[in-house]
Amino acid sequence: MDLYYPENVENFPTVVWFHGGGLTAGSKALLNEFKNKGIAIAAVNFRLSPKATHPAYIEDAAEAIAWVFKTIGKYGGSDKQIYVVGHSAGAYLSLMVALDKRYLAKHGIDSDSVAAYFPISGQGVTHNTIRREKGLSTTIPIIDEYAALYHVRPDTPPIILFTGDRNTELANRWEENVLLESVLRNVGNKGVKLFELQGFNHDTVWPPACIYAANYIRQMARRANAK
Repeated sequence: MDLYYPENVENFPTVVWFHGGGLTAGSKALLNEFKNKGIAIAAVNFRLSPKATHPAYIEDAAEAIAWVFKTIGKYGGSDKQIYVVGHSAGAYLSLMVALDKRYLAKHGIDSDSVAAYFPISGQGVTHNTIRREKGLSTTIPIIDEYAALYHVRPDTPPIILFTGDRNTELANRWEENVLLESVLRNVGNKGVKLFELQGFNHDTVWPPACIYAANYIRQMARRANAK
Protein backbone atom coordinates (compact mmCIF):
# COMPACT_ATOMS: atom_id res chain seq x y z
CA MET A 1 0.00 0.00 0.00
CA ASP A 2 1.07 3.57 -0.74
CA LEU A 3 -0.41 6.21 1.55
CA TYR A 4 -0.68 9.84 0.47
CA TYR A 5 -2.19 12.22 3.00
CA PRO A 6 -2.55 15.99 3.58
CA GLU A 7 -0.25 17.63 6.07
CA ASN A 8 -1.42 19.89 8.86
CA VAL A 9 -5.04 18.79 8.39
CA GLU A 10 -7.17 17.12 11.02
CA ASN A 11 -9.99 14.62 10.45
CA PHE A 12 -9.38 14.38 6.73
CA PRO A 13 -11.26 11.76 4.66
CA THR A 14 -9.47 8.81 3.08
CA VAL A 15 -10.03 6.96 -0.18
CA VAL A 16 -9.02 3.31 -0.34
CA TRP A 17 -8.34 2.71 -4.04
CA PHE A 18 -8.39 -0.70 -5.74
CA HIS A 19 -7.02 -0.88 -9.28
CA GLY A 20 -8.44 -2.80 -12.21
CA GLY A 21 -6.84 -5.52 -14.30
CA GLY A 22 -9.16 -8.52 -14.21
CA LEU A 23 -7.68 -9.82 -10.92
CA THR A 24 -4.71 -10.95 -13.02
CA ALA A 25 -2.81 -7.70 -13.67
CA GLY A 26 -2.51 -4.04 -12.65
CA SER A 27 -0.88 -2.17 -9.80
CA LYS A 28 -1.58 0.48 -7.19
CA ALA A 29 -1.53 4.16 -8.16
CA LEU A 30 -2.01 7.48 -6.41
CA LEU A 31 -4.68 9.06 -8.59
CA ASN A 32 -4.46 12.74 -9.45
CA GLU A 33 -8.25 12.96 -9.24
CA PHE A 34 -7.95 12.78 -5.43
CA LYS A 35 -4.66 14.64 -4.88
CA ASN A 36 -4.47 18.15 -3.40
CA LYS A 37 -8.10 18.07 -2.31
CA GLY A 38 -7.66 17.43 1.39
CA ILE A 39 -8.19 13.71 0.82
CA ALA A 40 -5.82 10.91 1.75
CA ILE A 41 -5.31 8.08 -0.74
CA ALA A 42 -4.49 4.52 0.28
CA ALA A 43 -3.54 2.84 -3.00
CA VAL A 44 -3.56 -0.92 -2.57
CA ASN A 45 -1.94 -3.89 -4.27
CA PHE A 46 -3.54 -7.30 -3.82
CA ARG A 47 -2.52 -10.82 -4.78
CA LEU A 48 -3.28 -11.73 -8.38
CA SER A 49 -4.44 -14.85 -10.18
CA PRO A 50 -3.06 -17.35 -11.13
CA LYS A 51 -0.39 -17.13 -8.42
CA ALA A 52 -3.24 -16.62 -5.96
CA THR A 53 -6.80 -17.89 -6.25
CA HIS A 54 -10.13 -16.82 -4.80
CA PRO A 55 -10.83 -15.54 -2.27
CA ALA A 56 -7.26 -14.32 -1.65
CA TYR A 57 -7.70 -10.98 -3.40
CA ILE A 58 -10.98 -10.26 -1.60
CA GLU A 59 -9.26 -11.07 1.69
CA ASP A 60 -6.41 -8.71 0.79
CA ALA A 61 -8.88 -5.93 0.02
CA ALA A 62 -10.56 -6.39 3.39
CA GLU A 63 -7.23 -6.43 5.21
CA ALA A 64 -6.19 -3.18 3.54
CA ILE A 65 -9.45 -1.44 4.47
CA ALA A 66 -9.15 -2.69 8.05
CA TRP A 67 -5.58 -1.35 8.25
CA VAL A 68 -6.79 2.08 7.19
CA PHE A 69 -9.54 2.04 9.82
CA LYS A 70 -7.10 1.11 12.56
CA THR A 71 -4.20 3.33 11.49
CA ILE A 72 -5.37 6.47 9.69
CA GLY A 73 -5.95 8.32 12.96
CA LYS A 74 -2.18 8.32 13.55
CA TYR A 75 -1.80 10.50 10.45
CA GLY A 76 -4.67 12.85 11.33
CA GLY A 77 -7.43 11.14 9.39
CA SER A 78 -10.95 10.30 10.51
CA ASP A 79 -12.09 6.70 10.72
CA LYS A 80 -15.63 8.03 10.20
CA GLN A 81 -14.72 9.24 6.71
CA ILE A 82 -13.23 6.25 4.93
CA TYR A 83 -14.41 5.67 1.36
CA VAL A 84 -13.76 2.70 -0.92
CA VAL A 85 -13.30 3.31 -4.65
CA GLY A 86 -12.37 0.73 -7.28
CA HIS A 87 -12.36 0.27 -11.03
CA SER A 88 -13.25 -2.96 -12.85
CA ALA A 89 -11.67 -5.78 -10.80
CA GLY A 90 -11.16 -3.22 -8.03
CA ALA A 91 -14.86 -2.39 -8.21
CA TYR A 92 -15.67 -6.09 -7.87
CA LEU A 93 -13.53 -6.24 -4.72
CA SER A 94 -15.26 -3.12 -3.39
CA LEU A 95 -18.69 -4.68 -3.94
CA MET A 96 -17.74 -7.96 -2.32
CA VAL A 97 -16.38 -6.26 0.78
CA ALA A 98 -19.41 -3.95 0.93
CA LEU A 99 -22.05 -6.65 0.67
CA ASP A 100 -20.47 -9.77 2.17
CA LYS A 101 -19.74 -8.64 5.70
CA ARG A 102 -17.67 -11.70 6.56
CA TYR A 103 -14.44 -10.40 5.03
CA LEU A 104 -14.11 -7.24 7.13
CA ALA A 105 -15.64 -8.91 10.18
CA LYS A 106 -12.54 -11.13 10.38
CA HIS A 107 -10.63 -7.95 11.22
CA GLY A 108 -13.18 -6.61 13.67
CA ILE A 109 -14.55 -4.04 11.22
CA ASP A 110 -18.17 -3.64 10.14
CA SER A 111 -18.38 -3.07 6.39
CA ASP A 112 -21.17 -0.61 7.11
CA SER A 113 -18.60 1.61 8.85
CA VAL A 114 -17.29 2.64 5.43
CA ALA A 115 -18.81 6.04 4.62
CA ALA A 116 -19.62 5.14 0.99
CA TYR A 117 -18.56 2.78 -1.78
CA PHE A 118 -17.87 3.84 -5.39
CA PRO A 119 -17.59 0.75 -7.64
CA ILE A 120 -16.70 1.81 -11.19
CA SER A 121 -17.60 -0.66 -13.94
CA GLY A 122 -17.55 -3.67 -11.65
CA GLN A 123 -19.14 -7.09 -11.99
CA GLY A 124 -22.26 -7.94 -10.01
CA VAL A 125 -22.05 -11.64 -10.87
CA THR A 126 -19.17 -13.94 -9.99
CA HIS A 127 -16.03 -12.49 -11.52
CA ASN A 128 -14.77 -13.91 -14.81
CA THR A 129 -11.41 -14.85 -13.28
CA ILE A 130 -13.04 -16.78 -10.45
CA ARG A 131 -15.21 -18.64 -12.96
CA ARG A 132 -12.05 -19.51 -14.88
CA GLU A 133 -10.36 -20.72 -11.68
CA LYS A 134 -13.37 -22.94 -11.01
CA GLY A 135 -13.36 -24.36 -14.54
CA LEU A 136 -16.62 -22.62 -15.45
CA SER A 137 -17.60 -20.68 -18.56
CA THR A 138 -16.49 -17.04 -18.57
CA THR A 139 -19.36 -16.07 -20.86
CA ILE A 140 -22.29 -17.55 -18.95
CA PRO A 141 -23.09 -15.54 -15.77
CA ILE A 142 -22.90 -17.32 -12.44
CA ILE A 143 -24.29 -16.04 -9.15
CA ASP A 144 -22.76 -17.84 -6.19
CA GLU A 145 -21.11 -16.76 -2.93
CA TYR A 146 -18.48 -14.87 -4.96
CA ALA A 147 -21.10 -12.61 -6.57
CA ALA A 148 -22.18 -9.29 -5.12
CA LEU A 149 -25.73 -10.12 -6.21
CA TYR A 150 -25.71 -13.13 -3.90
CA HIS A 151 -25.26 -10.85 -0.87
CA VAL A 152 -27.66 -7.97 -1.54
CA ARG A 153 -29.15 -6.46 1.60
CA PRO A 154 -31.05 -3.31 2.50
CA ASP A 155 -28.81 -1.86 5.20
CA THR A 156 -25.62 -0.59 3.57
CA PRO A 157 -23.84 2.74 3.33
CA PRO A 158 -24.31 4.53 -0.01
CA ILE A 159 -23.22 2.35 -2.94
CA ILE A 160 -22.74 4.61 -5.94
CA LEU A 161 -22.31 2.55 -9.09
CA PHE A 162 -20.76 3.83 -12.32
CA THR A 163 -20.54 2.35 -15.78
CA GLY A 164 -19.44 3.62 -19.14
CA ASP A 165 -21.84 4.10 -22.01
CA ARG A 166 -23.97 0.98 -22.51
CA ASN A 167 -23.01 1.03 -26.20
CA THR A 168 -19.26 0.99 -25.57
CA GLU A 169 -18.90 -0.81 -22.21
CA LEU A 170 -17.66 -4.36 -21.87
CA ALA A 171 -20.21 -7.04 -22.72
CA ASN A 172 -22.95 -7.23 -20.07
CA ARG A 173 -21.20 -4.76 -17.76
CA TRP A 174 -23.88 -2.05 -17.86
CA GLU A 175 -26.61 -4.70 -17.65
CA GLU A 176 -25.02 -6.32 -14.60
CA ASN A 177 -24.94 -2.99 -12.80
CA VAL A 178 -28.55 -2.26 -13.74
CA LEU A 179 -29.52 -5.65 -12.31
CA LEU A 180 -27.51 -5.07 -9.14
CA GLU A 181 -29.10 -1.67 -8.61
CA SER A 182 -32.57 -3.10 -9.24
CA VAL A 183 -32.15 -6.03 -6.85
CA LEU A 184 -30.72 -3.78 -4.13
CA ARG A 185 -33.61 -1.37 -4.48
CA ASN A 186 -36.14 -4.19 -4.39
CA VAL A 187 -34.81 -5.48 -1.07
CA GLY A 188 -35.27 -1.98 0.35
CA ASN A 189 -31.81 -0.49 -0.12
CA LYS A 190 -32.19 3.29 -0.34
CA GLY A 191 -28.51 4.13 -0.70
CA VAL A 192 -27.78 2.68 -4.13
CA LYS A 193 -27.44 4.84 -7.26
CA LEU A 194 -26.27 4.05 -10.77
CA PHE A 195 -24.68 6.53 -13.16
CA GLU A 196 -24.12 5.65 -16.81
CA LEU A 197 -21.44 8.02 -18.12
CA GLN A 198 -22.27 8.42 -21.77
CA GLY A 199 -19.39 8.82 -24.18
CA PHE A 200 -17.01 6.85 -21.94
CA ASN A 201 -16.01 3.21 -22.28
CA HIS A 202 -14.66 0.70 -19.78
CA ASP A 203 -11.11 2.07 -19.97
CA THR A 204 -12.03 5.76 -19.85
CA VAL A 205 -14.88 5.82 -17.33
CA TRP A 206 -12.80 5.84 -14.16
CA PRO A 207 -11.39 9.42 -14.27
CA PRO A 208 -14.77 11.20 -14.44
CA ALA A 209 -16.20 8.77 -11.90
CA CYS A 210 -13.32 9.53 -9.54
CA ILE A 211 -13.88 13.27 -9.99
CA TYR A 212 -17.51 12.74 -8.95
CA ALA A 213 -16.36 10.67 -5.97
CA ALA A 214 -13.82 13.34 -4.92
CA ASN A 215 -16.47 16.06 -5.03
CA TYR A 216 -18.90 13.89 -3.04
CA ILE A 217 -16.23 13.13 -0.43
CA ARG A 218 -15.21 16.77 -0.03
CA GLN A 219 -18.84 17.76 0.44
CA MET A 220 -19.34 15.07 3.10
CA ALA A 221 -16.11 16.15 4.84
CA ARG A 222 -17.26 19.76 4.99
CA ARG A 223 -20.55 18.67 6.55
CA ALA A 224 -18.83 16.43 9.09
CA ASN A 225 -16.28 19.04 10.11
CA ALA A 226 -18.94 21.74 10.43
CA LYS A 227 -20.74 19.82 13.16
